[in-house]
Amino acid sequence: MKNRWSVEKGAPLTPMDKKILAAQKAGHVVPTRSMIRTPEEIEGIRKSGELNTALLDMVASVIKEGMSSGQIDDMVYQFTMDHHATPAPLNYEGFPKSCCISIDDVVCHGIPDHNTFFKPGQIVNVDVTTILDGYYADANRMFIIGETTPEKKRLVDVTLECLNIGAKACKPYSFVGDIGFAIQCHAQKNGYSVVRELCGHGVGLEFHCEPEVMHYGRPGTGMMLVPGMVFTIEPMINMGTWRVFIDDEDPYGWEVISDDELPSAQWEHTYLMTENGVEILTH
Repeated sequence: MKNRWSVEKGAPLTPMDKKILAAQKAGHVVPTRSMIRTPEEIEGIRKSGELNTALLDMVASVIKEGMSSGQIDDMVYQFTMDHHATPAPLNYEGFPKSCCISIDDVVCHGIPDHNTFFKPGQIVNVDVTTILDGYYADANRMFIIGETTPEKKRLVDVTLECLNIGAKACKPYSFVGDIGFAIQCHAQKNGYSVVRELCGHGVGLEFHCEPEVMHYGRPGTGMMLVPGMVFTIEPMINMGTWRVFIDDEDPYGWEVISDDELPSAQWEHTYLMTENGVEILTH
């Protein structure tokens, strides 16, 4: 395996250096030094996370039956710009809107539309990413429109449990596979499946970067997670099969739908790894 973690010649080894170098020698995938955020960078990402949270709080205060997903997108754009920030999804690799809004069987990357109105019983994911002073923060939440079925409500609740269980499994010097294993076990125990084609990711100075955070897997596999790394955990949990497809009718090629068109749910936070575990930066 190509070495990733290096120490300047003659420099004393820190406790973190020793742990990472030992893992690298044992054949594990480890981060590069460029993936460790400085205190100044962490503070910038934290401020972006605070604004991202305020944005989702605004969405929570207005989303309701009869509104269109396009109206929510307009509000996301205006709120973000009013706070001297930028919505990261807008024009990202051709994505045409300021946020992703995914309804029922749309797993993720749903494109807001002024002709798509929220109906009672729908479960809706709103995914927003904020760029503030060059720093990125990414999170999403599920919303239930009016009263829904017990089955959909349980899917939403268990998916949030999966996110929290994944974060709890995320210890300093643990591995991405530990997160995925914990999430997969909880989802399957409840009769659900974990989407495999999409994953969490590094974030902070870019929209998407290393590490890839899979939501299924085996303990002790994947990249080692060390203090100073910033990444998302964002499990997509399906009521039926884990398989998905891209909607042929989507001219932009973004909307991901569950293969059996049964409901899907997702929750997401941006996390900072510390010496004591993860800190939520979008809480």
